Amino acid sequence: MSDEEYSATVLGSHWFSGPPQPQEAVPDRVEGSVMRFGPGVTAAMPAPFPVVVPVVVPPRRRGAGLRRYTLAAVVLAAVLAYLGWQRFGPGIEVRDVAVTTDPAGPACDAAADVVAVVGTNGRPGTLTYRWVRSDGTTSEALTERVPRGQREARLHLLWTFQGTGSYQAKAELQLLSPGQRTAAVNFAYRCNP
Repeated sequence: MSDEEYSATVLGSHWFSGPPQPQEAVPDRVEGSVMRFGPGVTAAMPAPFPVVVPVVVPPRRRGAGLRRYTLAAVVLAAVLAYLGWQRFGPGIEVRDVAVTTDPAGPACDAAADVVAVVGTNGRPGTLTYRWVRSDGTTSEALTERVPRGQREARLHLLWTFQGTGSYQAKAELQLLSPGQRTAAVNFAYRCNP
């Protein structure tokens, strides 16, 4: 190229026309009322990194859990103490013992019903006792279960008499446990034909 053909005006003409004018942006596609420009992120694509949302737990006050259950623990302990006292507390206690029978005595060839009434404190337990008769007969050790709430126990001795004549009889209750007590009754057997 010769110097005659060179023209600075032709080559540098873009300098004189100013910067290029912006063209109006045209969307790639229109989906409903949403216009999308460029490839973007579609809804079907997962995020390129795991999304972690921090969870903030408020600090617990010291002793808050203990105070929450204190009343329930106290009530439970009181109920268990009461039930334990009812079951394993003081046992049966004998308050008094009385022995009675028909003062007229039994009829000829009949039995005398001798009754011992043992007063208790109403607690459950077992009475151990024996009967001693004036004819020299002693029973083996006998037991009577007393349920809760029962304040007396009735213990019976049936003493049978036969034949004619009269006999001054004595029946004695010996309470062996709980505690040791005795009570007796005297009566007469009379059979004269």
